[in-house]
Amino acid sequence: MASLRVTVTPDTFTLVDFDPDRIAALAAEVASKVGLTGDITIEVDQTTPLGRTRVVSVDPVVVNVQSGAFEDAKRLRQLSERSAVDVLGRLFHRVKDRLDPRFADAPADGDLTLAQATAWDTYAVGRCERLGYHPSKPRRLYHFRNRHGFTDVADQAFERLWSAPAGSLSWADIQAMCDQTAAIRV
Repeated sequence: MASLRVTVTPDTFTLVDFDPDRIAALAAEVASKVGLTGDITIEVDQTTPLGRTRVVSVDPVVVNVQSGAFEDAKRLRQLSERSAVDVLGRLFHRVKDRLDPRFADAPADGDLTLAQATAWDTYAVGRCERLGYHPSKPRRLYHFRNRHGFTDVADQAFERLWSAPAGSLSWADIQAMCDQTAAIRV
């Protein structure tokens, strides 16, 4: 079996009460379930309470997370394991997809439209649910509707993305669903 090694930076947090070893353990668990191997680096920017996340590299895997994305909303500066798992699951599924040739034509993360990013996130987070995690489907549906419309067409696209098995969609499939919802909004 291929090895998996997770590194979290910084190795000591001073502005938030996060345990880098716990983040590494959560990341290793999620990455293993998603099917990633090799070196993974989780860069946590503890200087901001904001929650921006991004995949910096897919080989080796490097993700950058502002500390607010991992923070417990009810206990400031404390790690929320659920939030960390939600964020890492979504990002790791995106990495797994980008390693699949059927996603070779996907735009870089910075070039994705909000509708494309939301659709891809729906596909990723739905797979997290099937791995045994507990993302908020109603929250994701509302976010999807804000980008794709409050229509039956958008709801059907959401359900197709949410329930699609791992490896069953390509970037072209996701783009086609974005095109369908855009056509109904015009």
